[in-house]
Amino acid sequence: MTVYESDLPGVGKKFEIEIDDDQRLVIVIHNTGKREVFLRKGEEDSEKLFDLSDRLARQVGSILEGAHFQPVKSDTTETMLGDDSLLEWVKVAEGSDIVGKTLEELDFRNETGASVVSIQRDDETESNPGPDTVIQAGDTLIILGSREACRDVEALAAAVDEPESTAESGVEDGPETDDTDA
Repeated sequence: MTVYESDLPGVGKKFEIEIDDDQRLVIVIHNTGKREVFLRKGEEDSEKLFDLSDRLARQVGSILEGAHFQPVKSDTTETMLGDDSLLEWVKVAEGSDIVGKTLEELDFRNETGASVVSIQRDDETESNPGPDTVIQAGDTLIILGSREACRDVEALAAAVDEPESTAESGVEDGPETDDTDA
């Protein structure tokens, strides 16, 4: 499988995933958070399958990733999280107030009710980070907590004066780079 990633200036990013010899799944992530999903067969124009809001896309993504149910090769299956717990990925914005602070200083568990269980930084993942771990812009915090607690951490990780983008557009062709071979 190959994933192609392209910037869409003023719109967001486009990802094309080869799903077989002549088909690609095309996902456009708008700066507003909206996701559009298309199917491209061979050289034909892309056919729009559906739109997702940012929140719904994250819920669907966590389901596809296996956060709610992990299939196993046996007669039984396991539910990883209950109804009142979420595992959420939160990106730390450049202008966030939490940048440069340690997990101990932030005290997420007491302030929000959520726990940081892992931090993704570039290509590295730190599982169960310690209290002296410093948060950097661009980090992705993997947090565990209630829906409300996760939203609270998302608000803290956002830029202080983050402008809202209203630019939206359809799929555009852009330069392709082969970022992932799996």
